[in-house]
Amino acid sequence: MKFEKHLFISFAHIDNKALTPDENGWITRFHSSLESFLSMRLGGEAAIWRSNKLQGNDIFGDEIVDQFPKTALLVSVLSPHYLKSEWCAKEVNAFCEAAEQTGGIVVENKARIFKVIKSPVKEQDALPSVMKDTLGYEFFTYQDGAPLELDPQENPQDYRRKVSKLAWDISQLLEDLNAGSSQDERSFEDQTSDDAKLTVYLAACSYDRKKDREIVEGELRQHGYKVLPDRQMPGEELEYIESVKSLLERCKLSIHLVGNSYGGVPDGPSLKSESILQNELAAERSKSDGLQRIIWLPEGTISEQEQQQTFIDALHQDAEAQFGADLITRELEYLKTSILSTLKKLEQPEPAQPEPAADTDGAKLVYLICTERDRKATVPFRKFCRDKGLEVVIPAFEGDAKTVRQAHRQLMTDCDAIILFYGEGDEGWKRTIDSELKKMPGYRGGKTLLASFTYLASPKTADKEDLIDMEEPNLITGLDEFSEANMAEFLQAMNPNGATT
Repeated sequence: MKFEKHLFISFAHIDNKALTPDENGWITRFHSSLESFLSMRLGGEAAIWRSNKLQGNDIFGDEIVDQFPKTALLVSVLSPHYLKSEWCAKEVNAFCEAAEQTGGIVVENKARIFKVIKSPVKEQDALPSVMKDTLGYEFFTYQDGAPLELDPQENPQDYRRKVSKLAWDISQLLEDLNAGSSQDERSFEDQTSDDAKLTVYLAACSYDRKKDREIVEGELRQHGYKVLPDRQMPGEELEYIESVKSLLERCKLSIHLVGNSYGGVPDGPSLKSESILQNELAAERSKSDGLQRIIWLPEGTISEQEQQQTFIDALHQDAEAQFGADLITRELEYLKTSILSTLKKLEQPEPAQPEPAADTDGAKLVYLICTERDRKATVPFRKFCRDKGLEVVIPAFEGDAKTVRQAHRQLMTDCDAIILFYGEGDEGWKRTIDSELKKMPGYRGGKTLLASFTYLASPKTADKEDLIDMEEPNLITGLDEFSEANMAEFLQAMNPNGATT
């Protein structure tokens, strides 16, 4: 059916009190921002209304109730005072009753109520169940351990991103409502879009990665992908696990953003965080049904919390924790590009075409594993090897994550020797490579590896000095500068029969 108003903003009037006499309250500014963004999304003026004149002693009258059947959506601005307000509870319940008579409170599995969480609330038991189950839009951050509402002047970028996302989601639901009250009235384009696009599981994360998660979610939704979870998850561990399993069954890709905080913990015996539980369940799904996974663990991520650091170490070192996943340690933009590239390949699968090994004309192939920042620093080493008749190849740094990983795996399979160039890469990066080297014999088909050395390059670190002090085998020390004399043991390993080079 057609609605006269796009949405009604329900709020506690104390939340619109201005901090100073010469400025508007938070709700007034939010109303204005949402109206502007939603108008842009809709391509026309957004019709948003709210009550300005009602006070705590006013009688809840027909002037609001009569408008609800003509209103498509409700936006509730949650705060501790909102949940205690009898008036606000009446607004929500009255809208739900009206919505049930005008197409239903849920459309296309989406509730016609949006929760804007202005400040943290401990519980939402007073809300209708359909509202408790919906995901909220958090309009606050933490500063010095205390919550701080997002503000268009103080936090303009974060505030605009939140309003923009909310406006986008509202516009999508309004399109579903306007397309018709029944499935049959949906356009052919709408129907085929749902079928063509994949569903993605975007794992819940700790608070320090929430901003990045929102950016990734927005990118996915704008490209037409359905993102799960799309509703509040259970707080009890066993129910939480079953819900995650059920959602993963609907997905072809899971994405995990890992930060330095342990994050939320469902109530249960394991005391494992949501991030750990989701990673374990996605790895199981990858084993059983080939679920593709992407783990984003930016280089240098460390935690002061022992449990989280153990999880970070496992993602770098443990094959089980990594199972089925591309581990991305680069910047957010690279992650976004890799996600979209992976989804495109899942939608339009192509025969795998690993990069062929370099044509060595019979020369022995040395795979020099380094970070992109060390490319320049490896030049003396590469020149030396070339002069000795060896072919040296460094990793691929351009392309999507899957292609880069395939090229890396192919070189590890084909090479005659491995050099781990330990320069700008941090300790976590080195541990990840060490873990991969331990697994390497399993896919070399019995091919002998002549040599595996670690080359220590600047900058000096405690971990590198520890390797020297412990007299680790197969070390080449180049912390000060490249020295041909330090290469003697490596050359001997490359020529076990004593042939000259």
